[in-house]
Amino acid sequence: MTLFTTKTLQKTLTPQEILAGNFGLEKEGLRITKEGKLATTPHPQIFGKKLENPYITTDFSESQVEIVTPTYDTIDKAYYNISFLVDIVNTNIPDDEYIWNNSLPCILPPPEEIPIAKYDKTNKAGKQAEEYRKQLSKKYRTKKQLISGIHYNFSFKEETIEKLYKNTTHNYTYREFKDQLYLKITRNYLRYRWLIIYLTGCSVGAHKTFTKQCLSLLEKEDGNDGYYSTKGPSFRNGTSGYKNIEHLYPRYDTVKNFLDDVNRFIDNGKLSEAKELYTQIRLKPKDKNNMIQSLRDDGILYIEIRTVDINSFDKCGISKKDMQFLHLFIIYLLIKEETEYDKWQEEGVYNEEKIAEQGYNPHTVLLKNGQETNLKEWGQEIVNEMKEMNKELNLQKEELINMAEVKINDFSKTHGKELVNIIQNKGFINSQISIAKNNKETSIDMIDEEYIRNNKNLKETYVKALPGRFKYISSQ
Repeated sequence: MTLFTTKTLQKTLTPQEILAGNFGLEKEGLRITKEGKLATTPHPQIFGKKLENPYITTDFSESQVEIVTPTYDTIDKAYYNISFLVDIVNTNIPDDEYIWNNSLPCILPPPEEIPIAKYDKTNKAGKQAEEYRKQLSKKYRTKKQLISGIHYNFSFKEETIEKLYKNTTHNYTYREFKDQLYLKITRNYLRYRWLIIYLTGCSVGAHKTFTKQCLSLLEKEDGNDGYYSTKGPSFRNGTSGYKNIEHLYPRYDTVKNFLDDVNRFIDNGKLSEAKELYTQIRLKPKDKNNMIQSLRDDGILYIEIRTVDINSFDKCGISKKDMQFLHLFIIYLLIKEETEYDKWQEEGVYNEEKIAEQGYNPHTVLLKNGQETNLKEWGQEIVNEMKEMNKELNLQKEELINMAEVKINDFSKTHGKELVNIIQNKGFINSQISIAKNNKETSIDMIDEEYIRNNKNLKETYVKALPGRFKYISSQ
């Protein structure tokens, strides 16, 4: 039964309803010194307790700041909010520290000196959070843990899904129908994620203190202890990236089967818990602290795309244009007809790693349903289908699709290639220090205390993000 097609959307929803959604972002970034070294100082007290601050916390390391936006009903609002939170972080970390704006790390100390995030161990949640990170450090090693990225969170408006449900022939309950919508997007994302890696990849260099596995893949030296590659856009997503020890392929036909497989991975010791499944896209539940039970009881609330590298050229780590293209791409994935090729997950991993490490090589071979193809041919096919979708659904997003088409036909226009050019001129570390310092200066210019005081929404975000400065939240 094909539930979600162009014709289904066309006869049921207006363009505005198709494009309506909920958007959120998560951005990780390392605190660094002015020399580009990892700042091993504690997470600034001004941000309060890590498990209590809704916007600014840490990921694996005490040195790894994680910014989380609320959910917004437009991309513009989500982008504006993460920009504001980035400004708050930049202006409240120590004067001699900066935020590294690249997915691959800065100059690292010996592994044993990389500080694991510390929590209040007098409560159960804090004790579990710290113990989980200690176990990860033993299993994956601390250097890989410092790889950072952008998480793009999305859901359709509930009203949109309800309208589709009422006007589509099927035998599903509403909960099952909604799950099937997000499961189809997820399956197709895993098939076509290689394109997002190519378009948004921006992790092309590393310092000599990073992992030998990654450095062995970077064929160029910058003359200042840095290494880089001219062959691929995203070594964060390549074979040396932060991934599960072995590739795991849970079923995505139903939530039940997915959860049964995740539990099986836990039972046989391949995962310590559900959140250790490092897929490029995640099914997210209502209760994030109890993922398995919440997915089983409540179904899928939204999806989290985890592929996107930190864009060194944008203070927020992701450009608004890339956010908009991802949104359009998700709609394409919903209506794109699926193939019956049974090795689609294995093939998706193969294409992911090929593009990540060899995406700028015109002779790189991808696999499409067991048959060889190349990036330009397959990419152009996707672009043409997106153009047709855009026309039939009257979405008026030609500019976004054309932007992707230009990059598919000319890799010099991609973020990764632009960064290669800068590294060749300034070196990996120096170029990233320059970007980090410029971002901080920009943030200092942007934070206007009077403007914040006069804007209720900004003030509430500001106060919640800095509990160490304010004893209570006031909207007065």
